[in-house]
Parts: sequence; structure tokens; C-alpha cells
Amino acid sequence: MQSLDFQAAYRQARAAGARRHRDIAESLGVHEGQLVDAHVGAPDGGLQARRLRADFPALLAELEPIGDVMALTRNPHCVHERTGIYERISCKGPVGLTLGEEIDLRLFYSAWKAGYAVSEGEQHSLQFFDAQGDAVHKIFLRPNSHREAWFACMTRWADESLAAPHWVESMAKPSPGAAANTDLDAFRADWASMRDTHEFFGLLMKHGLTRTQALRAAEPRFAQPLDAHAARAVLQAAAGEGTPIMVFVGNPGCIQIHSGPVQRVVVMGPWLNVLDERFNLHLREDAIAEAWAVRKPTSDGLVSSLELFDTQGELIAQFFGQRKPGKPERCAWRQLIDRLVHEPAWQSDPVGCAA
Repeated sequence: MQSLDFQAAYRQARAAGARRHRDIAESLGVHEGQLVDAHVGAPDGGLQARRLRADFPALLAELEPIGDVMALTRNPHCVHERTGIYERISCKGPVGLTLGEEIDLRLFYSAWKAGYAVSEGEQHSLQFFDAQGDAVHKIFLRPNSHREAWFACMTRWADESLAAPHWVESMAKPSPGAAANTDLDAFRADWASMRDTHEFFGLLMKHGLTRTQALRAAEPRFAQPLDAHAARAVLQAAAGEGTPIMVFVGNPGCIQIHSGPVQRVVVMGPWLNVLDERFNLHLREDAIAEAWAVRKPTSDGLVSSLELFDTQGELIAQFFGQRKPGKPERCAWRQLIDRLVHEPAWQSDPVGCAA
């Protein structure tokens, strides 16, 4: 299908009421990045896109003067939207950090293939895609953003000479092994000796386990399966009790984190939503195949989380109690997670948390 055909198909889908680029692209049998790229050079009055130079860390480092924007990171089952300022940005090799008061990101630039400045009516955004054309991160202009700084930045980074990306087909992920050869005693000993939650990924690599395999193999004091609606219970309880939390949502190119309270939790059909002024979360509850209460030992005491997985064992979202490094987790959060667990093998630690 040629670009003009994509443009016509997109206009028809919008006229029929379709809202999301991702959904329209899927209906056309393509990835979202391919649909956006088809609108490079499109006429005024509809969706338009401009290709951006691919030095993405440098581009993001120029966003702070724009002020408030909305950062959006999603995976197939969850969308995380946070309003704030891109500040305290750094990069080491292919890994970047944005550590603003509200915009908190872990950026894996090796997965970033193409970027675009996208406009449609009064909506303006930066959109970044991986090699398959799946969105890894988006940034939206807000009514109170510094518009002159935004458009000046787009002018500096847009390059009309850039060719269309070469998109690649999505690769089927290999089925995980049965983990039958894993030394479970060694794995469990390594889990018990962790001193930082960030050691968990290395633990998986060392023992050749997926996340869900590791949770099933863990000692019951460290991992317990929960009801698939555990996220609803956690969000409603956190909102009702005023317990500040951390919400992690990611994909291969970006992890986005909310830290703070949640207030307005709304269920709309299959969607579990947080609809706060500066933080929105949209989670497909019907996509949750497994939910786990997880504890990891750290030098600050046990750290508890709720982790959600889809039918393929892919991580959808993680929920933690809000805390700073060097501080124990809040007792209110630990007790909230404890209430979800019904198995007697779970031994809650009555001490080591903060009031």
C-alpha cells in the first residue's frame, strides 16, 4: 500500500470514529510507525509527520525549556501517561535516564529506530518507534507548554532529507525452556542474598529463567500468586488510604514510572484506569493472565511489589510502595500487599518497614 493509500485509509478510519493511531494501523495490517511515516509530506488539514534526526538522547536533552508536556509509554496491555518536565536527563552508552520530579524514565536507545514530529489539528507530539514500528515513547504538547520552544526544537531536529526507515517484521519470541536443569537450591539462595532490587535481572540471566519461571520457583516467602484483579484492589486501597505508590510500565525501549499518590480509580469495561490530573493509567484487566506478590531482599529491608503478566509471560506492569533508596518501604504498603495474600506459607515481616 502506497503512502497516499494509507493517508486515505487513515482519513476514512478517523471519519468512522477511530481514535488511536495504533488501532487504525492494526486494522490496516501494519505497525503504527509505518502509518505515521506514510504521513510525511501529507497535505495540511490532517495527520502530518516530519522525520527527526536520530540522536535521540541529544533531542530529549533539549526539551526542558518547553516546560510541561505529557509523557506516554505503553505496551500492548497498559498505557502510562505522566505530565511534567523533562529534566535531569543523562545518557551512558545506549541507556538513558530522565529523573525529573514527575517525568521519571529509563530509556533503552538501542531499541529506538525512528522519531517523528507529528501534528494533527491542535495536537502536537514527538513519537518514537522501534525497528518493527511499535511505539516506544511519545511526548505531547500541553496547553501550558512553551509553544515557541517546542516548534523551535522541531525545526532544529526535523530533516526533510531523511529517507523512510526500513521496517523489519516482528520476530516470534522463542518459547522459554522448562527450566528443568536449573539448580533451584542455588537460585533460591541467590534470591535470599540479594541486596538490591536491580540484581533481579542478573539473577534471571545467571539461572536461565524467565520472570514467571523464577516466581514459580521462588520460596513462598518471596513470591505468591494472586487473583487477576489484584491491581484493582491495590489501586483502590492506595487511593482510599492515601498510600503513595510507584507504577512501572514499559516496553523494550522505555520504562516510565509514576511516584506518588493516586486518587481517582475508575473501571470502564475491561479497562482499569487512574484518571488523576497529572497521572493517567489505562490497564486491560482482561489481559492479565498472572498476578504475583513479590518480595526482594535489599540492604534497606524487604521490598514488596505487585507484578502483572500476560498469557505470554510478558510483564505488563509493576506496583511498589513509594520510597527513596536508603529508606525502608512503608508499612502501609507492605500491609496492603499482605492483605492480598491468602496462602499461609506467606510469612509477613512484622518489622523493617517505615511508618
